[in-house]
Amino acid sequence: MSHSFSAGVRVAPDVLFRIVGEEAVLLNLNTELYLGLDAVGTRMWEVLTQATSIQATYDTLLGEYDVDAQQLRNDLDEFLGKLVEQGLIQISSGDVAVTTGT
Repeated sequence: MSHSFSAGVRVAPDVLFRIVGEEAVLLNLNTELYLGLDAVGTRMWEVLTQATSIQATYDTLLGEYDVDAQQLRNDLDEFLGKLVEQGLIQISSGDVAVTTGT
């Protein structure tokens, strides 16, 4: 699924985020689904949850990592898909929030 990079992201209610060394764990307390993140995934999460839009996240990460622009776009879109699927984030465009998961 391709996400609009002009959309914003917010952490879903009842999601716990903990850093363990250079990695992190995300836990949806409602569904008990969790996602482990490596160092790059942790950085993506940190930027994503602080940026004003997915595009701003993309721009920041593109400046930080030596990566092909299209590859980063694909990786970020895939990451967003996993987060939405597990109910860890809500993606909003204007006044509409898109959530999936159980």
